[in-house]
Amino acid sequence: MDGLNVSIAFFFLAFGVCQVLRWLSKRLLSPGTHGCLAREFAGSFQLCMSCLELRMLMDIGPWSGGFGLDLVLTLLFLLSAVHGASLDGASANPTVSLQEFLLLESSLAATAAKLLAQGVGAGTGGAVTRLYWSWELTQLHFIQSLIAPECSSSIRTSLSHAAFVEGSCSFLFHLILLKVRQSHPLYRVPALAATVTFLTYTAGPYTGAFFNPALATATTFHCSGSSFWDYIQVYWLGPLAGMLAALLLFQGNIPRLFQKNLLYSQKSKYKVPKAKVTAQVDGDKPQKKRKGGKSNSEPRA
Repeated sequence: MDGLNVSIAFFFLAFGVCQVLRWLSKRLLSPGTHGCLAREFAGSFQLCMSCLELRMLMDIGPWSGGFGLDLVLTLLFLLSAVHGASLDGASANPTVSLQEFLLLESSLAATAAKLLAQGVGAGTGGAVTRLYWSWELTQLHFIQSLIAPECSSSIRTSLSHAAFVEGSCSFLFHLILLKVRQSHPLYRVPALAATVTFLTYTAGPYTGAFFNPALATATTFHCSGSSFWDYIQVYWLGPLAGMLAALLLFQGNIPRLFQKNLLYSQKSKYKVPKAKVTAQVDGDKPQKKRKGGKSNSEPRA
């Protein structure tokens, strides 16, 4: 359990460092720079370090550390919840940033800056984590530092099936994100953390279940076993296709590209009251009612 305790301490350290980065950037940088660059860098940095350490526990822990998948999945849920609660408005995911752009919530320049910050943050987080492994603080890290240079591809199925798996994960994740993104964090954060945990459990054996292009680029693109174009198809094109499908299904259109709703009919918010027609009997004119609702006419014999 010593190795697990060191890993948990590493998670806390990564979270603390990123919180300090967010606090300093909010104090020292302009709101635009903080929103587009600093927050996304800190979020991707934190996400990549946590993901790599957790995957090390998932791969080596069962046969070297003596703990099972249930513990790793519990840690994944808790880390996803902490990550979601501490992002401070950042997405740390290129497909989420592109979704915001397509929803007219972000400009092209801001989106490009976010993508750049996410790539740099994920790459820096990967480099720092590998440096931390090289210190070999535990037996788990010693084994990981030995096998890290010879890592193999996370694609363990056919290319078309792998792209479909990543696209399906991205589709489900974005569909739930679109549904709960305006909800209170008390409901949104656990819902997204549970979704990430479920998708990792079901799709992890096939592709690693990244559905985050920046995270996949920093953690698995350098591994042997698949070509660069294979990685692009699975970890970039697959999640992008899933995001577009989820957005089209949820919205009925893609606001940045066209305004017309392709899937759902637009109903007016305001209902037009139907006119009441008074029947005329025997040529008589319609009889008006008094304000109190009684008729002006006397009853006929």
